[in-house]
Amino acid sequence: MAVAIPQLNNTRIVRAWCMYDWANSVYSLVITSAIFPVYYKSIAVTENGDLVQFLGFSVNNSVLYTYSLSFSFLIVALILPLLSGMADYAGNKKAYMKVFVGMGSLACMGLYFFRDISDLEWGIFCSIVASMGYSGSLVFYDAFLPEIVTIDRYDATSARGYSMGYYGSVILMVVCLFIITYFDSFGFGTEGDAVRFTFLLVGLWWMGFSMITFRYVPENPYGRKATGNIWTKGYAELLKVWQSLKASPNLKKYLAAFFFFNMGVQTVMYLATLFGTDVLHLESSKLIMTILFIQLVASAGAWLSAKFSAVYGNKSVLLTMIGIWVVVCLAAYFILIEYQFYALAFVVGMIMGGVQSLARATYTKLIPENTIDHASYFSFFDVTYNLSIVFGTFSFGLINQLTGSMRNSALVLAVFFVIGMFMLILVKSENLKRTNSEDVLL
Repeated sequence: MAVAIPQLNNTRIVRAWCMYDWANSVYSLVITSAIFPVYYKSIAVTENGDLVQFLGFSVNNSVLYTYSLSFSFLIVALILPLLSGMADYAGNKKAYMKVFVGMGSLACMGLYFFRDISDLEWGIFCSIVASMGYSGSLVFYDAFLPEIVTIDRYDATSARGYSMGYYGSVILMVVCLFIITYFDSFGFGTEGDAVRFTFLLVGLWWMGFSMITFRYVPENPYGRKATGNIWTKGYAELLKVWQSLKASPNLKKYLAAFFFFNMGVQTVMYLATLFGTDVLHLESSKLIMTILFIQLVASAGAWLSAKFSAVYGNKSVLLTMIGIWVVVCLAAYFILIEYQFYALAFVVGMIMGGVQSLARATYTKLIPENTIDHASYFSFFDVTYNLSIVFGTFSFGLINQLTGSMRNSALVLAVFFVIGMFMLILVKSENLKRTNSEDVLL
């Protein structure tokens, strides 16, 4: 049976695909990086200070938050491979993506009911489900990239998506800050009520703008039809990709490198706010403005990474950015004043957007050209992504708990980046040369 060829480089489809970054990135900014962590730290306190009771256990509130993130990504890592195999076999990865989007956005709305310490279990539960929805949707979203553009546009399109995400998240973040600052003018009794309302806005934004992506991204680009038991067929699809992966040493080396450097990147993104509050004791308003600034800088970083990769190739640019990450982690151990934190935030923003967008595009280039099992291939990428966050956030929290200092945790992250850098050096770069796709950046 002939395999259908999806329509590539369609401007409307590419824009619709990028809109999902616009839709989901508000979760990354408002819930994981800025407003919710600050709100959580203010709510999750008792007469014993930061020591809270969770399911009968006494635990530091920052450690609890770190471990809950680790747990959410572990669950996703366990279920995604089989689901992606089923989605590839049936050709309905958009349907699976819709499920995770609905789950994540509704969980964000559920955080509205996280009012005080008595609701701690509910707040942690919603944050876990929202995290699962976010990370689970990405494997199916990322898998559309090689089905909508040609290989010469992978870098630029990936960067464009991340840039759209940073812009969208900044817009909603400004709206949220305005509502929180002038909460009484909007009819809220307390600032906390306004903060919880912003969680509703995040869920609505995420779900609403995702509809644009679902409207235009192809439903079943290869015209696949499911017959037989979808569970066993999905497992067989996954096994086929696994066998192919085992026979692709270059792809395995890249996944190993990605595991370690992404461990550092994502841990910094998820826990930078806690570092600012616990180590430097920065005010919430200053932390949030810093994170907002990082988002704007990151959009430029994503754009520049695609420009540089077109000239120097993916591997060289990734190695350079990972080297800068090592310096960032070492500098975090020594910073003492808030202005040093701001300077470090600028550097983090520049390399954060670049390394994320280029890491996704680089993996896409390394996938065998004639495959149609993109969701299955990306399940291994996203399982690596999720497991790296599990190990990164867990080790960060563990070192913090054992030593009593997040500065020591920052040093551990530097080690992860160094390991990732050396593993990336081993990846052959035949498919990672320069491209001529600068026009798609416009």
